[in-house]
Amino acid sequence: MQEKEISIPYVDPLELFGANNAKFKLIRSYFPRLKIVARGNVVKVVGAPEDIAHFEKKMELIFWHLDKYHRLTENNIERMMSEDGEEIKKKAVSDEVLVFGPGGIKVTARTPNQRKMVQASFKNDMVFAIGPAGTGKTYTAVALAVRALKEKHVKKIILTRPAVEAGENLGFLPGDLKEKLDPYLQPLYDALLDMLPYEKVADYIDKGVIEVAPLAFMRGRTLDKAFVILDEAQNATVSQIKMFLTRMGKQAKFIITGDASQVDLPRKQQSGLIKAIRILDNKEGISIIRLTGEDVIRHKLVKLVITAFEKDEEEKQRIEDEKKKK
Repeated sequence: MQEKEISIPYVDPLELFGANNAKFKLIRSYFPRLKIVARGNVVKVVGAPEDIAHFEKKMELIFWHLDKYHRLTENNIERMMSEDGEEIKKKAVSDEVLVFGPGGIKVTARTPNQRKMVQASFKNDMVFAIGPAGTGKTYTAVALAVRALKEKHVKKIILTRPAVEAGENLGFLPGDLKEKLDPYLQPLYDALLDMLPYEKVADYIDKGVIEVAPLAFMRGRTLDKAFVILDEAQNATVSQIKMFLTRMGKQAKFIITGDASQVDLPRKQQSGLIKAIRILDNKEGISIIRLTGEDVIRHKLVKLVITAFEKDEEEKQRIEDEKKKK
């Protein structure tokens, strides 16, 4: 006889155990020769070594399933108990569904250019995703990062953006450094919470598995074994974008997102994003994906607003060009 304790990673207890422990009783029914007791975040198992090893393998499969899908049904349990775990994992690999969020929400690339962005990320380690608001640049990038973390392709996710005010002078903000910076980084938190349970996001941030920080905090670092997203990159200066891109470690993935039509830098300050996509276009290992109004997935009026502003800018440029000719 052997005794072993198996630690339960962070999962929703109700999803794992079920109401009145119904799901856990079902799991135990497949191992009649083992004595299995769950206490807190530990499962204690007593029995023959080969039976314990089999139980441990099946529990690891269940934990994987919960981490990927955030839901566990009795049908799921029966399937995992009766089928080969490696085959189940192979069938689960899908480029269409990037992440299964809380409650079984499927996060997918929803437009042709978003799918191009996904394929570019699989192929290249550095991807620029450029386009107007509402085209899903940040959301798709965060989904790719969460997917990479779940599949253990990277050890951490780093999300960053320049702390630049969008046309407003906010003045003095109260609170500590985190409280001052959180308003700038909130869109990144929002995307994460669509894809991971709140408690898991908080735990990952506390342990440094997920890092959300302003761009200035990247200076002097080597970002390796990480999926790194620079959001709102149009508000990075040329020196900042150069600093950021040269932080890339050997085993890192970088996605840089931005909207060249919404630069909030001082009028005489050049956008580093605009320069970067100009000088890095067609370079091997780097993809530049350009999203358009056709990729807008917010309210239908967002697309209308973007189109109207684009037409107005084109008309202004046409008038300026005609003046120069005269």
